Amino acid sequence: MTGTSYWVDLYQAQQRLGGGFLLTRRFVLTALHCLRGLSLDEHVGIELADGERVEGRVCRQDKEADLALVEIGAGHQVTLPIPAADVARDGDRWRGPYRPAANDVHLSGRVSAGAAQHLCVGGATIEALQLTTDQHLGDYSGYSGGPVEGVGDDGTRQPAVVGILIEQAPDRAAEARAANVLFAATIREAIRRFDHLDVVHLIDVLRPPGPDRDHLVQDGTTPARFVGTEALLLQLDAWAQRSLIDPSQIAELKFMAVKALIDGEGNGGTA
Repeated sequence: MTGTSYWVDLYQAQQRLGGGFLLTRRFVLTALHCLRGLSLDEHVGIELADGERVEGRVCRQDKEADLALVEIGAGHQVTLPIPAADVARDGDRWRGPYRPAANDVHLSGRVSAGAAQHLCVGGATIEALQLTTDQHLGDYSGYSGGPVEGVGDDGTRQPAVVGILIEQAPDRAAEARAANVLFAATIREAIRRFDHLDVVHLIDVLRPPGPDRDHLVQDGTTPARFVGTEALLLQLDAWAQRSLIDPSQIAELKFMAVKALIDGEGNGGTA
C-alpha cells in the first residue's frame, strides 16, 4: 500500500542533498540535480522515512533527463513498503508526500496534462506530467526528487506513485519568479531510461491493464501464464541469497524476465 514511508533524504556527510524515493528495495530514484554534481560511484547517505540511515552509491545518471539512480548497499536489507505505481490521468488530483523539512507544507494540486512530451532543462524530450499546485510558494526547488502520487479526480482512488518532481515553470510575467506549475517525469520514463530496474511491481505502468484483463487480478491470485515468470523471479532471489549469482546481475536478469512477459502480453500472450 502506498504511503509516506517510501521517500528518502539523500546526504553527503552531514549535508542534505535532496529528496528521492524507493522505486524498488534496491534503488532510489531522484532528480540528478539533487546530487549536486556527484559523480558515478560516489557514496551517499540515505535516510529512510523511519529514520534509519543506510549507505548508497550513485549508480546511474541521465543528465539530459535530469534523473539518477542511487543503489542501496548490498549489506542493507530495506523492509519498508515499496509504492504501487500507476499512470496519471488528466484532471486527477495529486499530492506530494515528501517535503524538505518538517515545517514545510505538503504539495497538492491537479494534473493539468498527463503523460505529455516535455523538453526539460537538461535537453531531453521526456514523458512528463504538468502539475498545478494549490500552494503558491514561489520556489519549489527543495521538493525536487520527491514522488508525485495520483489520488484521482475525486480523491477517492487508492494513491499510487505516478511521477518524480524535476522542475518548475517560470512565471512569464516575471522570469525571476516561479509559477505554481511543476513538471514531473513519469515512472514509465524512468523505467525506459534505467533498464536494469527490478520492475515486477511496475508491470501495469509499462502496459496498463485493459478492460479485458481487469478480471485477472481481482482475486489477488497470479494468472496462470504469469506463474512461470514468478517462479523464475523467486528462484533468482534464492540464488542471490546463496551467492550463486552476483547481486549486480540479479536486477538485470529480473528485468529481462519481466520484459519478456510484457512483450508476450503485447503479442496476445503467445510468447
